[in-house]
Amino acid sequence: MVYTSRSARHGALLVGTVAVLGLLTACGNGQDVHGNPPITASGTAAPATGDSKSPASPPSAPAATPSDSASASAPRTTGSAGGGGTTATAAASTRCHTSELRAAVGRNDPGAGQENFPVVLTNRSGRTCTLHGYPGAAFVNASGTQIGPDPRREPGSPTTITLRPGQSAWAGLTFSNPGISGARTATPAALLITPPDERDALKAAWTDGAVPVSGSSSSVFLSVLSPGTAP
Repeated sequence: MVYTSRSARHGALLVGTVAVLGLLTACGNGQDVHGNPPITASGTAAPATGDSKSPASPPSAPAATPSDSASASAPRTTGSAGGGGTTATAAASTRCHTSELRAAVGRNDPGAGQENFPVVLTNRSGRTCTLHGYPGAAFVNASGTQIGPDPRREPGSPTTITLRPGQSAWAGLTFSNPGISGARTATPAALLITPPDERDALKAAWTDGAVPVSGSSSSVFLSVLSPGTAP
């Protein structure tokens, strides 16, 4: 048996203790004793407990201001062709539709060789609606065939007309007296009238005789809509 002195045994014990403490310290620091880096695994962390402070919440996005929302959603509608502008006051949902209107041709008001008729659109629905621009129009015979070209539009500045139930708007239909102008004529049975921005037409009986359909001074003109039933 090999004899080991007491001091030698004490030294060996001290060295072993230091080695164990070093190993524990390395583990406590999250380091692999073999020199490999720690592995990070994905997953959901459990909520912190004790005195640990929870991480600060991310800043919230700034709220939209009323002006931003209005500019993004405000609705805009374009006036009928030839109107020369866009109006933001009349949304498409407020427009008068053909089914909500009644059409009529008013009494002739001749002057200076001209025949002048008010074409009247009346709101027959139970809601308030709007008209903006020019109506469409075409003369037709008894079988529904169009007579002559479409009326031309007189220059004008369209405005949005608000019609409560029972209220009306009118546009002027004018042409030169055929007896004076010498234009070729035909006698229509009705005038088809299409409200602005609509596709379906209303029919109004025509009882005022011949209208010009071709030749010199045969053009028929239609003015922009105005409130009321006549000038």
